[in-house]
Amino acid sequence: MNGESNMDRRKFLKVSGMSTATIALGMSGVLSLTGNRTFAAPNRSKGSFGGYGPLVKDPGGVLDLPRGFQYRILSEEGGELSDGRPIPAMHDGMCAFQGTNNSTILVRNHELSEESDYPVIGKNPYHKDNIGGTTALVVGPDRKLKDEYVTSAGTYRNCAGGGTPWGTWITCEETLVQGHGYVFEVDPNDPENNLSKTPIREMGLFSHEAVDVDPATGIVYMTEDAGPSYFYRFLPNDRSQTIGSLHKGGTLQAAAIEELSRNEASSYHTGQRYGIVWKDVDPEKPSLEAGQKGCIEFSRLEGCHFVGGVFWFSDTDAGSKNLGRIYRYIPSTNTLELFYESTSANNLESPDNITVTPWGDLWIVEDGGGSDRIIGLTPEGETYVFAENVLNDSELAGPTFSPDGKTLFVNIQTPGITFAIWGPFARRNPGRGRQMGHAAPPQGYAPKVSDNMSAFAALQGMSDLEAAAFQRNGIPII
Repeated sequence: MNGESNMDRRKFLKVSGMSTATIALGMSGVLSLTGNRTFAAPNRSKGSFGGYGPLVKDPGGVLDLPRGFQYRILSEEGGELSDGRPIPAMHDGMCAFQGTNNSTILVRNHELSEESDYPVIGKNPYHKDNIGGTTALVVGPDRKLKDEYVTSAGTYRNCAGGGTPWGTWITCEETLVQGHGYVFEVDPNDPENNLSKTPIREMGLFSHEAVDVDPATGIVYMTEDAGPSYFYRFLPNDRSQTIGSLHKGGTLQAAAIEELSRNEASSYHTGQRYGIVWKDVDPEKPSLEAGQKGCIEFSRLEGCHFVGGVFWFSDTDAGSKNLGRIYRYIPSTNTLELFYESTSANNLESPDNITVTPWGDLWIVEDGGGSDRIIGLTPEGETYVFAENVLNDSELAGPTFSPDGKTLFVNIQTPGITFAIWGPFARRNPGRGRQMGHAAPPQGYAPKVSDNMSAFAALQGMSDLEAAAFQRNGIPII
């Protein structure tokens, strides 16, 4: 191998030009190492769902949607909350909860930092000089706003977060400004309580992006928006899954690739999944320790969503074209896979917040350099466009469905606008959701090497994936 045979797995992945140290293969392979695959005109599987058709131009010049769909603006920055305080700016992550009388309660982040004409003005802030925080919107079954109020205040750059199975919102500070960089638990039914201003320190001090909870175990998974980024989990001491239980401490860990001995690696082949090991890290300096302990370095992690036993998350500027990747982690098998890598901006550019639809597709909002969209990703690895922001070049954020699955809520960040969108959505389909969680990634992502290369790689204790990566980067191994 020209002196490279002892290269460790983490170093190999850096040499190969990949921004993440764990590259997993699904049943048909994952990472495209030999060419570019685009989905501008996908060959759909027979009977597969391919979206809702072309977008129709919005006469209001705000949001283009497919035929049959419509939207209502629920809330705009600078308006008035129910108590007369201003509606804050910079709408970001959001989650929907079941309310009373068939209402939906939305909890919404505001990614505010230094100055704004429309800050979050709270009565019980974490830090009185900071202007970030969260609000809640109560939306009736008629999709009209019934109430709107502050739920937490005094935080900094509340980017995304995640809903808990027990009905609270974990809001994330995407910053390392002194005194900040934590997560907070927000109860929409008890706004601005003391929990809302109490950082959950043992969940880590880092540039938090998003979180979600495995309802089967109570384990919390978290993404980091930094360079490099790490993938974390928090093992709570109290697994009761009740309000305040996360405040009772726990263990913070970062993901690393499972080390395989050379003589074992020769038995691996295309179709394998790489295992993950979790390494304890100090919650006061998790990024530093994750790097020192050889944990997986991603490019810049963004949104996440846990559903059907699978944790999905996005890496916004990773990949050969820096257009973004979608990963899935399966706790039951402790494996990580790269499900989708964009190689064309037409298909997906800069994935940010994500959600899984009631019928099982992954929906991704973009935070790119142009007109941002909502992109659907099917179990077959095909993409389609559902919506496009034609008002301006601001990002879309916080996609979330009402508990009955009939309404999509989403934000434009600047100026802050919250929408309710409805129309002929597909019916709830748990079977398709399970398919999305366990389908093989697109066939085009399988690495391809010659038989001679594959045989030689096996003798060197390498997989076809590793051999293909070296080959792609012009590093001879024969």
